[in-house]
Amino acid sequence: FTALLLSLSLSDLLNMLSVVLGIIFVLLKVIQFYQERKKLIKALEAFPGPPKHWLYGHNHLVRRELGSVGIVSWGEEYAYAFPRWFGPVLPSLIIHHPEYAKSILGRMGKSLPNIPYKFLVPWIGKGLLILNGTKWFHHRKLLTPAFHYDVLKSYVDLMSDSVKVMLDKWEKKSMEKKSVELFQDVSLMTLDSIMKCAFSYNTNYYYIRAVYDLSYLVSNRVQTFSFKDIFYDLTRKGHEFQNACKLAHNHTDKVIKERKMLLSSESELDKIQKKRHLDFLDILLCTKDANGVGLSDEDLRAEVDTFMFEGHDTTASGISWLFYCLSLYPEHQQRCREEIQGILGDRDTIEWEDLGKMTYTTMCIKESLRLFPPVPSVSRCLSKPVTFSDGRSLPVGLNIFAIHRNRDVWEDPEVYDPMRFSPENSTQRHSHAFLPFSAGSRNCIGQQFAMNEMKVALALTLLRFKLCPDPSKPPRLISQLILRSSNGIHLHLRKIH
Repeated sequence: FTALLLSLSLSDLLNMLSVVLGIIFVLLKVIQFYQERKKLIKALEAFPGPPKHWLYGHNHLVRRELGSVGIVSWGEEYAYAFPRWFGPVLPSLIIHHPEYAKSILGRMGKSLPNIPYKFLVPWIGKGLLILNGTKWFHHRKLLTPAFHYDVLKSYVDLMSDSVKVMLDKWEKKSMEKKSVELFQDVSLMTLDSIMKCAFSYNTNYYYIRAVYDLSYLVSNRVQTFSFKDIFYDLTRKGHEFQNACKLAHNHTDKVIKERKMLLSSESELDKIQKKRHLDFLDILLCTKDANGVGLSDEDLRAEVDTFMFEGHDTTASGISWLFYCLSLYPEHQQRCREEIQGILGDRDTIEWEDLGKMTYTTMCIKESLRLFPPVPSVSRCLSKPVTFSDGRSLPVGLNIFAIHRNRDVWEDPEVYDPMRFSPENSTQRHSHAFLPFSAGSRNCIGQQFAMNEMKVALALTLLRFKLCPDPSKPPRLISQLILRSSNGIHLHLRKIH
């Protein structure tokens, strides 16, 4: 062996050494992974859950069209929390009790898990939804002025215009005496609305189509567990995703470039600030931190694309399920209509001051969000150990999914009852029982924007139509990033004369 070593050149010895070191590194990583996985499995033993398959985990038990509904039903059997395995090596914990949600969402030291958020990065970049740490705090502080009520005020007219275009379309469809599929039309409406609010742009069909396709493709990828980029990128859907990303980015870059050219002189800056309303992009371009530093072009695009993703699909889901709920409960629908007519009088327009007066309408919206939360769950990855109020603990590295359709604190949880959100009942509710916009420091920065748009859409719709269900086409909930129905949401629209 000594003779063999002496016969080798220096380069051969270095190559052998690098191979040995490489093998040692891989072995250490395997040992580290094994130890961490063993620690996670040990911690999860304290949480009873449905039996798992050695290969599929629980994937085979979560049917596509039951999705989050099936997982919610497990919560009736397994109190507070239960394990959810994505295949043989990806454990997570599903929590469904407000005390557990408070422990996870109400404290710092939590980061976002790799899945599903990494699938969004090629599209929306590293904006507020994806970021962590000091950069997240920096962006959150810079973006907060964009959602001040003085800014949101001017959006009400823009939202109204987009809703009226949709309602005009529905008037024509309602004459056919057939039910109307809501979700696609509502989604296009919220996209059109956010284009005006974010860019001061009228509808760009190709961009709207790209955003619409991207939302579907990301949801589909999560649902089908297409995790490896190298394989997904070679598929037909992978090519479609890349092309749609390119189209969306080209549009956003073009708008940012044009707006920055307008801002190149002080006089043009004055013109923008004197506009009838400042759009989202205006505010992002003008805002600066304490050192006078604003967002880079890359960060600008990421925040605009994030706003487009979070601001249209979630709101479209909320509006569509709200209409569905009120179609099932005509007494609540009529009470909302009477409240809106009493506020507006003979007007068919919505003003900012009207929104705060819609007390019962707001209660109905919140009850719909409780039953059909647009984002069925939020996920976090533990960057610090956590101990829950019942003494059970979890180590660093575990993925947590907090599902919003918890039933632990609601009496008759499947009953649609807006009075749950009356002022007197709201004060008695657990702070983390109702989480349609998440909670804690990472709560949804655009929740007031979404609530305003839901009020505008509902008010203008109820002035024109009576909403009735289509018993022949009941919705089938589907497990995606956004709560949808696999066969759409179909309602009969009766014109009010």
